[in-house]
Amino acid sequence: MTNELIIKDLHVQVENKLILKGLSLRIRQGEIHAIMGPNGSGKSTLAYTLMGHPRYQVLKGDILYKGQSLLGLAPDERARMGLFLAFQYPVAIPGLSLANFLRAAVDAVKGDQQGNNGKPSIPVTEFRRRLNEKMALLQMDNSFAQRYLNEGFSGGEKKRAEILQMAMLEPEIVILDETDSGLDIDALRVVAQGVNSLVGPEMGVLVITHYQRILNYIKPQFVHILAHGQIVASGGPELALQLEEEGYDRYTKNANGG
Repeated sequence: MTNELIIKDLHVQVENKLILKGLSLRIRQGEIHAIMGPNGSGKSTLAYTLMGHPRYQVLKGDILYKGQSLLGLAPDERARMGLFLAFQYPVAIPGLSLANFLRAAVDAVKGDQQGNNGKPSIPVTEFRRRLNEKMALLQMDNSFAQRYLNEGFSGGEKKRAEILQMAMLEPEIVILDETDSGLDIDALRVVAQGVNSLVGPEMGVLVITHYQRILNYIKPQFVHILAHGQIVASGGPELALQLEEEGYDRYTKNANGG
C-alpha cells in the first residue's frame, strides 16, 4: 500500500497574521513534487506546519497521513510516522558531534521504544555500519561524522549533513525547505546527487524552492505555484521552466489576497 500525505484546505496563521489561505495538496510515496513561489508566499510556513512547529496555528483544514490527522501530534511523533524536514537554515550545536546527533535521532525515530530502560535501542556496531554505508552512498568522508554539528560548516556541508540525516532516518515523506538556498552550483549538484541517491518508490519528496535551478537536478513530476497562501497553478516540469522565463507576476496578480 502506498502511503500519501493529504493536505486539505489548510489555513494557517503566524503571530495573528493569516499566511496559508486554503492550500490543498496530495503527495504519494514515490512522487516528487515541487512548490515554487515568490518570497513571502507561504512556502516555509507550509514546511513548518507539516512538521508541527508550535508557532504555526492551523485555523482550518487538516493534514492527513496514513489515514490519521497529524494536527494533534508533536514533531517527534510525526517523525516517527515517517515525515522528515530538511531545514533551510540548519542550526549549529557546538560540542555535539554529527555522529552522536545521528545516533540519538535514529534511536528516537526508528528505535524500539518499548522496555529499553532508557538505553539505546540500536547496537553501536549496527549504527556504525549503517552510518558508514550511507556516508559512502553520499560520497562523504568518514571524518565528517566526527565534526561538531554544523559548527563551522559551509552552506553546502550543512545541507549535506541534512541529507545524511535523511539517509539514516529513511523517512517516507521528505520536505526540502529551500535546500538550494545559499549554495553555489557545485554544492547544489552534490546535495542534489545525495537526494537522488535516496529517492525511490518508498519515498515521496516535496521540494520547496524559489528558483528553478535545483529542479535541473532533482526532477519533479509535479510542479505547483504558491502565491498569497494558495496554490494558484499546477502542472508538470514545464511549469518550472515557464516560471524561469516569465517570473511570478502573472500568478501573484491573479491570486486572491495581497
